[in-house]
Amino acid sequence: MKRILVTGSAGFIGFHLAKLLLEQGFEVIGYDGMTDYYDVNIKRERHRILAQYPRFQSQQSMLEDYQALTQLCRQQRPQIIIHLAAQAGVRYSLENPRAYTDSNLVGTFNVLECARELNVEHLLMASTSSVYGANTEMPFNERQPCDTPLTYYAATKKANEAMGHSYAHIYDLPVTMFRFFTVYGPYGRPDLALFKFVHAALNGDAIDVYNHGDMARDFTYVDDLVFGIRQLMDAIPAAKDQRHTTTPLPNDSLSPAAPYRVVNIGNSDKIKLMDFISEIERKLGMTIRKNMLPMQLGDVPATWADAGLLQSLTDFRPNTPIAKGISEFVDWYRNYYGV
Repeated sequence: MKRILVTGSAGFIGFHLAKLLLEQGFEVIGYDGMTDYYDVNIKRERHRILAQYPRFQSQQSMLEDYQALTQLCRQQRPQIIIHLAAQAGVRYSLENPRAYTDSNLVGTFNVLECARELNVEHLLMASTSSVYGANTEMPFNERQPCDTPLTYYAATKKANEAMGHSYAHIYDLPVTMFRFFTVYGPYGRPDLALFKFVHAALNGDAIDVYNHGDMARDFTYVDDLVFGIRQLMDAIPAAKDQRHTTTPLPNDSLSPAAPYRVVNIGNSDKIKLMDFISEIERKLGMTIRKNMLPMQLGDVPATWADAGLLQSLTDFRPNTPIAKGISEFVDWYRNYYGV
């Protein structure tokens, strides 16, 4: 069974992905900086759960520490790298853009260098729906130009896509970028909307609702997301001289110049924010007080994924309804915090 390096293994998505891979029999090497962007205790709890699997090992180091990352890669020699570690958060990028430069640009460069040196079978890296920026044509598809990022976070992720393409071209390194759409679920980040809403509601506080509630998101349940990543591991982009053996897919984002592809992973369902909040209220059995506020700088009114390419590549399309996903999160939250 293959050995896989997962960066950001103590993060929300990295934890769920590592757990899935371990359950499927893979060896997983976790790499995480355990930064204090949010409560480190929940990160430690995620790693504690993963440590119960005998095929899991981890190292606590920063992505920017090139020596630590390369030493680990040379020792462990993973065949596949899944790069999820990043400084996340649209709004935080307005306050601390340097953190995004260090982690998302310098850190990703270090990962690319390791992948090049090891000549890995497949490098998969996280991007975000935020790269669609000011685009208004929806659902978003991977062949649309993404030249109008609205936050520095989105700009760094767009840069990651360009960096990945350059390495794929120069070194014939198979690279898949996946764009996430509003991921939610158990063990989620405390800065994400669902976590903040449930926390505030159970503490009797009001929630902040931006653009006076006139927003929509393609909410994607975390189990769907990581299953999509797992399936994409096997969908390795073909080099130019290998493409004659495969039938081109409709609307494929496969580069004409490199073994490189971008894939949306989203639920393909645009959900109104107020409907999302109503479902939380239904699950909690209460009405939540709301602070109706204007749109925040850098935010967008809607996201909506065209997940057709993902389905063509993997025969899978995320489909968990928000009622089920919210219920799973609330049950986890109550159990984890004892409320």
